[in-house]
Amino acid sequence: MMLRILFSAPTALWEEYRTPLRQALAEAGIAAEITTATEAPDEIDYVVFAPRGGLSDFSPFTRAKAVLSLWAGVETVTGNPTLTQPLCRMVDAGLEEGMVEWVTGQVLRHHLGLDRYICATGPHWDQRVPPLARDRTVAVLGLGELGWVSARALAALRFRVLGWSRTPRALPGIECRHGTDGLRPVLEAAEILVLLLPRTPETEGLLDAERLSWLPEGAVLLNPGRGALIDEAAVLAALDAGRLGHATLDVFQTEPLPPDHPFWQHPRVTVTPHVASETRPASASRVIAENVRRAEAGEALLFRVDRARGY
Repeated sequence: MMLRILFSAPTALWEEYRTPLRQALAEAGIAAEITTATEAPDEIDYVVFAPRGGLSDFSPFTRAKAVLSLWAGVETVTGNPTLTQPLCRMVDAGLEEGMVEWVTGQVLRHHLGLDRYICATGPHWDQRVPPLARDRTVAVLGLGELGWVSARALAALRFRVLGWSRTPRALPGIECRHGTDGLRPVLEAAEILVLLLPRTPETEGLLDAERLSWLPEGAVLLNPGRGALIDEAAVLAALDAGRLGHATLDVFQTEPLPPDHPFWQHPRVTVTPHVASETRPASASRVIAENVRRAEAGEALLFRVDRARGY
């Protein structure tokens, strides 16, 4: 049977996915017609979705067996009352590898104090020797797929890694804490803090002035997760007060980050423009094809979103 798949995403993404998605479906043995047109929605079997593609009402897609997101973050769509079909977020090898590279690169940059040399404008014979990784504590808030692989990579470099999640986790090589009671001791020990939580009502503004005050003086904040996780004004105040030593931020409440935002000019802020990790069309297409194959075979979908938790 020929399946009909709607690709609902910005035009630029269709140009990137057109060939890899067709190839991945063919390799999975799936006969499918991919369309970008929303006519005859009751004939669509699957929706491949990214925000800003024009689709906001899922109710006409009465035959659709799943909505397959191209993004890891699904907070923009989980609350949509018209979305009654199973929703799957994107987790692919390219996304994980990119995040691990960004996180480990930034952690090592701050652990080794490389800015002292990279940013020096003249002779700078500074022989301060950094501690070994085993003597530095890095905390990772969020132990989903991206948080876990990043924490594992840091532990492999012999950092002492603390992990925190809303619910209990047990991960080899990681000292795991959870829940409200577990957060403060993790923050109090975090010389370098990495935020990789999903955006949910419970995590919005999680890192506010009070919780920033729990960090060791001079701690470094890395946020490649979600811009809404931090109180931006509180972060700036903590930097100015010396509570934070540096903030390296990849995600923001408003993107692109406005040119007049104080993060751009602050001497202890590094801005990277939401490039910590990006979904790669080739590997993501294989995840989409595998979920279509699973649904057609009556198997459990990969990375299905728990609506109650929001991820």
